[in-house]
Amino acid sequence: MEYHQPASMQDVAKEAGVSPQTVSRVANGSNAVKAETRQRVEAAMKKLGYRSNYAARALKHGRFNNIGVVMFDTAAFGDARILNSILNAAVSEGYAVTVNTMGTGASRTIECAVSLMKQLPVDGVIVVMKERTADFDTFTPPPDLPVVLVREDPLESCPTVDADQYGCSQAVVDYLIAKGHKTVYHIAGPSSARSAQSRADGWRDALESRGIPIPSLYVGDWEADSGYQAGLSLAHDRNCTAIYAANDQMAYGAIQGLIAGGKRVPEDVSVIGVDDSLVGIVPRLSLTTMRMRFDLIGTEAFSMVRRLCEGKRVPSGIKTVIPTELVERDSVRAV
Repeated sequence: MEYHQPASMQDVAKEAGVSPQTVSRVANGSNAVKAETRQRVEAAMKKLGYRSNYAARALKHGRFNNIGVVMFDTAAFGDARILNSILNAAVSEGYAVTVNTMGTGASRTIECAVSLMKQLPVDGVIVVMKERTADFDTFTPPPDLPVVLVREDPLESCPTVDADQYGCSQAVVDYLIAKGHKTVYHIAGPSSARSAQSRADGWRDALESRGIPIPSLYVGDWEADSGYQAGLSLAHDRNCTAIYAANDQMAYGAIQGLIAGGKRVPEDVSVIGVDDSLVGIVPRLSLTTMRMRFDLIGTEAFSMVRRLCEGKRVPSGIKTVIPTELVERDSVRAV
């Protein structure tokens, strides 16, 4: 395949019969160009395949109109939904998005990830914190690059936003206890996941605040098979009438494990999950769940970093929490 040199501003000016300065004004969205001239220049740009130069735009306006996003896992359900909402918000505001993943080993820190992004043409960075890092509580963003973290915990050095992971668990326990259950068993996510820790802490504290003994904790890996094994084991625990799984995949697996162990859901055991990720995947979905508003998390994270890039103030040290929503279906029953 033969490749050609990219068209220059001078090439577009010659094709449109205007000056390079006029092409520059059109490329940078200036209003100081007549409509007919603008149309002629845009037609020439399209014909020649001209692309605006990021560096030139930044020199003129002080911004690239490009946001960096750093993630641990772009395939995980919640992270993918957050990324998608960031992309949608960016497009609607005329921004591009550059995506990268966290490093490995000693380089798996927020500082390293942000330093790498700083070498790219980005105005600000959003870091989606799925796991703890060595600088999880000590990170300070560079003075010339705005950073927003998607994490539940507040940080004095930069703004943070996330779902109410801890409060979600408190609401689940309240809901199940109100249904008459004496206690609630929990299938947690992996210990490396910050959200799993927060959900487990919320579950434990909610039971302790009511003076209810804490049942055995089952730790899964977010996958349905780990939920199945926990459900199969809990099917033989006569004290288990309610299970709270840290995500819907494990909750669905737990239901299958309970059934395989001879229990009925919800007649014998009630099950509730988190994230509402199985809609459109599992037919006739009966799983009650706490819906995480990942779309709102991504939209708010982008809004925060955009405001910072535009020189506006966004408070640090205060967490912006996006509430969860209870979605009642048929996997929970009063006792």
